[in-house]
Amino acid sequence: MKPLTPEERRVIVDKGTEAPFTGRYYNHTKEGVYRCRQCGAPLYRSQDKFDAGCGWPSFDDEVPGAVRRTPDADGRRTEITCARCGGHLGHVFTGEGFTPKQTRHCVNSISLDFEPADGGTSGGPASTPAAEAAPRTDTAIFAGGCFWGVEHMLAQMPGVVDVESGYTGGATENPTYEEVCSHRTGHAEAVRVTFDPSKVSYEELAKRFLEIHDPTQIDRQGPDIGDQYRSEIFYTTRAQRETAEKLLDTLRQKGYDVATRVTPAGRFWPAEGYHQDYYARKGTQPYCHTYTKRF
Repeated sequence: MKPLTPEERRVIVDKGTEAPFTGRYYNHTKEGVYRCRQCGAPLYRSQDKFDAGCGWPSFDDEVPGAVRRTPDADGRRTEITCARCGGHLGHVFTGEGFTPKQTRHCVNSISLDFEPADGGTSGGPASTPAAEAAPRTDTAIFAGGCFWGVEHMLAQMPGVVDVESGYTGGATENPTYEEVCSHRTGHAEAVRVTFDPSKVSYEELAKRFLEIHDPTQIDRQGPDIGDQYRSEIFYTTRAQRETAEKLLDTLRQKGYDVATRVTPAGRFWPAEGYHQDYYARKGTQPYCHTYTKRF
């Protein structure tokens, strides 16, 4: 985590709000990616930014799986936080008509850092040495049976920063484990992998994923049976999709009857706390995930 100034801590940790029209990114129009000020995770892309006239940066979409939504205690608003570190970003509003997506992420500038597409300066105050030294990260989302085992085995790869178990691919919002197991949500048990692409590539992660579960099984993985245990790769970029499809074609050429789907990433819902780091906490090993060399 990056060190925070007292004012940054007031907003990001203590869930405060900066004064309107004062943030460095309110009228910011450069091309690039807005990252979490606290952990560096990519949150928003410049093409999704628009001027809502509200005094804070506004976005009508987020990087898939990057932002967590939580209803405020009073039930009137929905807070948005960084899905990776929990840092407070602001609030999200829907149905206002600003853009066709009918969504407005109202974000505090102080919760953000900006990475220009051209590699130039951010357009805001000079970056701190800590921010400049922070590793760049990317996100991958995989489903391959019980998320306990997939999480455990991918977390051991060098270059992986964090692996979080959760649910994605279905229609139910804020699903519980019991709801997912009922086969009525459409969600798969999945993991969201945060990784440093300077140390491990997306292709290396996808290869390992396809080698720690059986990509030929349909709606099951070993003794676990059900649509939530399906094999699926959720891509966040066209490059990820092309990489995934290339690897699956390679497996088919090797004689594997591949069942793995390749699907655009949607919202990722983190699983309950007792599912996170399951095997690390228990001190045991996965019962239905083992490594098998396929590439």
